[in-house]
Order: sequence, then C-alpha cells, then structure tokens
Amino acid sequence: MTNDSGAAGIENAVSRASEPTQLRITDIRVATIRAQGIHPIIRIDTNQGVYGLGEVRDGAHPDTALRLKPLIVGQNPCNVEYIFRRIKRYGYESREAGGVCAIEIALMDLVGKVYGVPCYQLLGGKFRDRVRVYGDTPTPKDPTPENFRKVVKSRKDLGLTFIKFDLSARMFESHPGAMVGSDTKYEYPQYRQHHTPGRGAGARISEAGLEYVREVCAAVRDEVGPEISLCTDHFGEGFVTADEAIRIGQAIEPYNLAWVEDVLPWTDIQGHKKVADALLTPVAAGEDLYLFEGFQEAIETRAFDIIHPDMLSSGGLTETKKIADHAERYGIPTALHACCSPIAFMANVHLAAAIPSLMALENHALDIPWYTELVTGLEPKYMSDDGYVVVPDAPGMGVDIVEDAVREHLIDWSDYFAPTDEWNAERVGFLNHLVW
Repeated sequence: MTNDSGAAGIENAVSRASEPTQLRITDIRVATIRAQGIHPIIRIDTNQGVYGLGEVRDGAHPDTALRLKPLIVGQNPCNVEYIFRRIKRYGYESREAGGVCAIEIALMDLVGKVYGVPCYQLLGGKFRDRVRVYGDTPTPKDPTPENFRKVVKSRKDLGLTFIKFDLSARMFESHPGAMVGSDTKYEYPQYRQHHTPGRGAGARISEAGLEYVREVCAAVRDEVGPEISLCTDHFGEGFVTADEAIRIGQAIEPYNLAWVEDVLPWTDIQGHKKVADALLTPVAAGEDLYLFEGFQEAIETRAFDIIHPDMLSSGGLTETKKIADHAERYGIPTALHACCSPIAFMANVHLAAAIPSLMALENHALDIPWYTELVTGLEPKYMSDDGYVVVPDAPGMGVDIVEDAVREHLIDWSDYFAPTDEWNAERVGFLNHLVW
C-alpha cells in the first residue's frame, strides 16, 4: 500500500492546468478590433496549450508588443517580474507603453490559469467583491448646456452613481465670445494650441467663457442631483496654461465635482501642482504616465490629488498596484482610466478589487451593444443597477475570446491571432547589439 502522507501526498492532490516549472512561451499573436477605438488583443501561447490574453492600449500599434517577442519566447511565463524587468526598458509614456503592459497582463492571466486562481489573488487578494464604475459620456456635437444635460442623463438612467462629462478647453474656440484675442485665421490648424486660452497670441478666456462653463456644470448638476458624483474629462488637454486652468477650476467649484482631469500636459508635474494647490476641487491625472518612476514625483510632491493611471500605459497589473499603494501612503486615492475591450476591462476589475484606496473604475464602452459578445465570462448585463461590476472568481481574468465575434469586429488590416514568425529575429532596433 502506497503511503501518500506528507509532501508527496499534497503534491499528488494538487490539480494543475499545466506543469508550471516546465512551461515555456512559444509565441505571441495579435487580433486587432475596432470598438471605442483600435484595440490590439494579444495572446501569449505556451508549450502546454495554456495561453494568456492581454491588450495593447487603445490607439497604440500592436508592433509595440510584437517587437518584444524575442525577449519573451522560451521564458517561463510564471516569472512575471523577471520578464517585466527584461522588457520594461523598451516601453515609454502613453501609447508607447502598450506592448510592455499588454505582455504583463497576458502573463498574469496565464499564471492565474496555471494555478487556478483569479488575478486579484496574485496581487495580494481583494478589498471588495464589487467595483464601482464611473461612466464616460460622449461630447455633444453641439456643446450646449442642455445637450450636456442629455448625455449625462443617459448615464444616470443606467443606474450609474458616478459620471464623467467632457469639459474641454477646445469648447471655448466654438462658443461665441468665450475668448479674447483668439484670431488664428492665418495659422496652420496644428498650431492652434498656441492661440488657445493663455498661450501664444495672448488669448484669454473671457468672463462670458467662464459663465458658459458655469452654465454647463449647473445644468449637469441639476440633472443628476447631489447624490451622484460628477467629474470632468479633457479639462485642459494641454491647451491652457496653469493660470487659465485655475480660472476655470475656480469658476466651477460651486458644483462640487469629484475631480477635474488632465488639466495640463502629463509631463508638466510642477504645473499640475500649481493648479492642485490653487483649487479646492481635486485634480486627477496620470493616464499617460509610465511605471512607478513616472508617478513618483507627482505623488511625493502631491501634484495630483487623485492618481488616474491607465494600466495599459502605467505598467499592467502588478506595477499599477505598486503605484496605487505608494499613492495611498501619501493620502492620495486612485481612480482607474480605461478605454478598452472586455479583456483589459476585466483586468482592470481585478486590479480595482486589489486597490484599497480605489475611488472608481472607468467604463468607456457603454454605447457599444455587442461589447460583451466578444468574450465568455461577461454577462450581457454585467453592470448592476447601481453601477457596480462583480469581481469574478474564475482563474486568471475570468474571460476568454469568442472567435466568431472577434473576427466580425477585426480591423481591416488585422489577422486573427496568426503566427508572427516575422518577429522571431531580434529586430526591436533599440538593443545595441541588434540591427534591422
């Protein structure tokens, strides 16, 4: 009779999806769909049939992931931190981070499947069973206060208790009398930012312009009432100076917004601090920053009142968790920016569950009727009537691709997870010993 006591018995009792120590990455493949924008979905294959799914940030090219293929093929995907450190030097801010982050997410999904645990467990466990969603709204074609009221009402009718609306500096260019000194008729359009509020030709926001944004915020607040949290997107977009951002922010403070977002270019940390120090309304920023180091100055100088990373730029699941934990040490909460397919959205749900200081997670896909058809594991009514998403307990991210649906929404130039042999050679171009 065999004695299965002790370590050997435990070993025999473990049910595995694969043999982790023998796992090796064999390929990375891509299928790029069009939803809110362009969304490259990656699949990391292994020698044991198990695979992981990830996503390159919206608008970024799938080549940001494919060019890293020679650095990950042959590696054990369970060594997530080792692989991440190997590839992170080849990412950069904003969309240039897309490939590095997509690979990290796919590795975490793969490891979760291998060990039979959800991704949030790999981040140290969860702080909540449901994640609060904040709903993005489209900018009205005619940005009148009444039309802003309508788009926000469409989100309130879904049951959301946290809603974001666009309050763009560009709106001043089309609103009569909103600017002073804005004649740009002889300038090329791409240089218009030098003539928008506070820049170049001395353009300033007029009192009529400030009254216009007050009217927009008043209409929106009146529509949703005091129970719903409101925040604004595209607040500065890099088109206003810090002083003009302060003027706008102070004008709308009576409407008690949860935050104003992206008041200045993401590279201007000192400018953000100037605005944040001047306003009582919190300033949220960070969707284009890359890695812990990219957030460190803004956190430690309190230039942001709320960090707002997009995990598809900030470094994926583990790195963004580290960023959020560091922000918490300084009393700064986290909101998660997300404009993505269901793959990255569910990765965000796992991340959101694991962040103790979370405010809310963005949902940018509320107007896409076929969104949930792309994957298994996400019910058509995945968001509750009070605007929350349940954190799944299935292994990995808890979702998988539905081939027919993804094929239907592929962008014209994309294959469906075709082999990527053309990337087998080390052609990334930024390794010193390699040539094209």
